[in-house]
Amino acid sequence: MKQPITYLCAWSLLIGLGLSCSSKNEKIAEEATASKPVITESVMQQVYEEIKTPHKYGLVKIPPSNDLKMDCPSIFREGDKWYMTYLIYGGRGYETWLAESDDLLHWEDKGKIMSFSDTTDWDMNQKAGYIALQDMEWGGSYHWGTYEDKHWMSYFGGNTRGYEAGVLSIGMAYTDQAPTTAHEWQRLKEPVLTPHDEDARWWDNSTMYKNSIIRDEEEYTGHPFVMYYNARGDSINPGRGAERIAMAVSDDMVNWKRYGEAPLINHHKGISGDAYIQQMGELYVMFYFGAFWPDRENTTAFNRFAVSNNLVDWVDWEGADLISPSEPYDNLFAHKSFVVKHDGVVYHFYCAVNKDEQRGIAVATSKDLGTSDLDFLPLERE
Repeated sequence: MKQPITYLCAWSLLIGLGLSCSSKNEKIAEEATASKPVITESVMQQVYEEIKTPHKYGLVKIPPSNDLKMDCPSIFREGDKWYMTYLIYGGRGYETWLAESDDLLHWEDKGKIMSFSDTTDWDMNQKAGYIALQDMEWGGSYHWGTYEDKHWMSYFGGNTRGYEAGVLSIGMAYTDQAPTTAHEWQRLKEPVLTPHDEDARWWDNSTMYKNSIIRDEEEYTGHPFVMYYNARGDSINPGRGAERIAMAVSDDMVNWKRYGEAPLINHHKGISGDAYIQQMGELYVMFYFGAFWPDRENTTAFNRFAVSNNLVDWVDWEGADLISPSEPYDNLFAHKSFVVKHDGVVYHFYCAVNKDEQRGIAVATSKDLGTSDLDFLPLERE
């Protein structure tokens, strides 16, 4: 998509789509975005030059044993320390963990923050958590913000054992303790979005995956909180079974509703997922990953980006991947971005998977910082 964007709810210009944006919200959004920069190919190139990370440092976290897999890093800062939430899968499902670092390169585990449940809860076997309401200013504080004096995480959960198995839904967790300490977070009793909702759409009525929540100070959608999530749908629409990135909105972090009549990022086949938003002045950058796209037969999973001036309409980058498989530790998948800028250096964290399906967390940087001394554990073979 090369056309510049200038209006919120661009689909409202089309007739007969059953609009979800109210006239009031459209007017507010149009007034808020009228003076925003148009996103041209030149603007896209400038963004790429700012965020590119050509130097692969290597693995910064590996599982303690070969029967465990690490996934989905999220980074935040408190004081002079950095922290990472991430997932571990060991056969049953995902649990969410916390680690600490002084330099963004060397990490020490602190412990679990969302564990399996010994009950019949809807999320007993899957709790994949992601930080919410973080300062999203590019090169900013990366502070984990609060709402009603609580820190929040969104997560996808499920009661089926296995890797992202069964029907997955989106839940909310919160704590009034410091997020820098390892402790079990409290969770809302029921999920906030599920594939079985009455307003489930053709793109999310099968299962739901990663979710990322930001605070929208401009209220482009008429709501202060925006969630980006990827989901799979079962429908008669073209590209059945693909994962696409969509949006939901909330006024209170508890009650959520889907926004819009189409996904935001849709490549029709394969996966478009794991959106993470950074703000660069009047622009917003969505880091996300693609996998198994029909025109990318030689690359399995890779990190991309898109740019918006209103958080709703996104222009997809058409140039080189930000990260793609190239090294022994990521030669199968190099995907699932979390990108920060600190002291003039861009750090692009991602999930690295090799052809032995060992899965850890790697980082690439905008400047050459040397090479990691971490490597996957040797596999025991008969």
